[in-house]
Amino acid sequence: MCTTEIMVILVISLDLTPAVLMQPRAVVNYASDGRHVRSLASGCGYLVSLMLTDFWSSSKVESKRNFKCPSGCACSKETIICVGTSHIPRTIPNEINSLSMVNGSIPELTEGMFSLMPSLQLLLLNSNSLSTIKDDAFSGLPHLEYLFIEGNKIETITKNALRGLRDLTHLSLANNKMSFLPRDLFFDLDSLLELDLRGNSFQCSCENKWLMMWLKNTNATVSDVFCEAPSDMKGKRLSDLPIPPGKCISTDFVRHQSIPIQSMSADIFSFKEDIYVAMAAPNTNSCVVMEWDHVEMNFRKFDNITGKSVVGCKSVLIDNHVLIIVTQLFGGSHIYKFDDQQNKFTKFQTIEVFNISKPNDIEVFQMDGDWYFVIVDSSKAGLSTLYKWSDQPDRNETGFHSYQFLHEWFRDTDAEFVQVDGKSYLILASRSQSPVIYLWNKSSQKFILHGEVPHVDDVVAVKAFREEGELYLAMTCYIGDSKVLKWTNKVFTEVQALPSRGAMILQPFSFKDRHYLALGSDYSFTQIYLWDVETKTFHKFKDIYVQSPRSFTVVTNERRNFIFSSSFKGKSMVFEHIMVDLSL
Repeated sequence: MCTTEIMVILVISLDLTPAVLMQPRAVVNYASDGRHVRSLASGCGYLVSLMLTDFWSSSKVESKRNFKCPSGCACSKETIICVGTSHIPRTIPNEINSLSMVNGSIPELTEGMFSLMPSLQLLLLNSNSLSTIKDDAFSGLPHLEYLFIEGNKIETITKNALRGLRDLTHLSLANNKMSFLPRDLFFDLDSLLELDLRGNSFQCSCENKWLMMWLKNTNATVSDVFCEAPSDMKGKRLSDLPIPPGKCISTDFVRHQSIPIQSMSADIFSFKEDIYVAMAAPNTNSCVVMEWDHVEMNFRKFDNITGKSVVGCKSVLIDNHVLIIVTQLFGGSHIYKFDDQQNKFTKFQTIEVFNISKPNDIEVFQMDGDWYFVIVDSSKAGLSTLYKWSDQPDRNETGFHSYQFLHEWFRDTDAEFVQVDGKSYLILASRSQSPVIYLWNKSSQKFILHGEVPHVDDVVAVKAFREEGELYLAMTCYIGDSKVLKWTNKVFTEVQALPSRGAMILQPFSFKDRHYLALGSDYSFTQIYLWDVETKTFHKFKDIYVQSPRSFTVVTNERRNFIFSSSFKGKSMVFEHIMVDLSL
């Protein structure tokens, strides 16, 4: 910050050109009789010091238009100097080409404040109380060449603050309080030769990435700009810092569509290059099939499979068959097949469900070329049942048939099929005991009990995912903490706990190289976690609102990415996953 007895600059006499005036180290001593001014330019960037010849005695000179010099200012034929004032003159004569206002209390610069001063070539606003410069603050100054705004308190300067200054050659914003500059702030400055940004507290972060790149490529002479933060970059030159590709790219989830259907699940499937979602809607006794509208870029209703207390809709594509397994609390469960001629789903098969009282989940998978699905039974007296696809038309056996009963008397809540180390496993979660692991025995062609996942209780859902080639499980716990477990030495061990009272779903999903967990609860916002490759854990990313979510499913179409969330008590929601450039 510059200090002097009188912080005042310059008179432009007729015989001094701007090039002479801008010698940055010219110093003229101040005399008590008022004939000279000292600016201490050595500490103030481009403060201009000039010999003032008989200036003070003519401070009240009026122009040809009878211009009255503002109070607190000194005026000559081409120059106005104001000290300690709080107002910028509204108009000045056309002959005035230099305006200096120092040691004043001007709080901000707003649009068009100098628009009635079109002849200005030099504007100096040093040591005022400026904190903000807004868009188009210097509009109407087509000939301005020198702009100095030093020693103020500027924290905010908007993107278009310098718009229109195409003749500006020298700019100083030194000794302010700026941490960031908006992207492309200097876009209009086609003639810029020198820029001074010293004495500010710049953050060397993504918000200033554009400035780092601009400093590397500009032809203007720029004073060294040093980082103030973060601490590991303090004191380094901003222009020397490399930013790895992708570091300043983040993501967000933006609400795309609200669907007025309450649903227990949402299963996405593709058929003939179209995308569909089957939604189990117990309140309307139906399995609602939606299709993607390529014109409106939304989901719209395609078909409605009616039933009785539908709690599950799961698709499976086998050869040329498009099937939807519909589980119900009453009236049995059925399989529907898409009929090309009728362009709708028609009943294909009634499922043998003699041992299933309360279906809770459907898991579809393929092993050794054969298709299977498991209906998980959450009743105390039920049996989770494995079904196998058989296609023998000559024996009238085309369809799914019960193949194996699993896990009696344990109120199963969810099933997950995983393949690891060349083996196939089926994990059954339960509200009444730790999750159990079944191993597929190739000799007997049956699942055999292999072990359990210890120290995890009251599990309502289990989902498998992979990170960097490693297998993980996301275990949803309604009471206590939900868990993330990793497959290590042929067992699952806990690597992270996530507070989750009231949680009904902990769903992993990915978009390209970004991996997430969605933790949905009946009592709070859905929490989205993002995988951190350095710590190999999930970190809190953001919250989205879905009322009583039950599933989160990825939808990718038209080169856009979405997450479809079913809601048990409200509208089902579709969120778009977008990329965000933090340097903008």
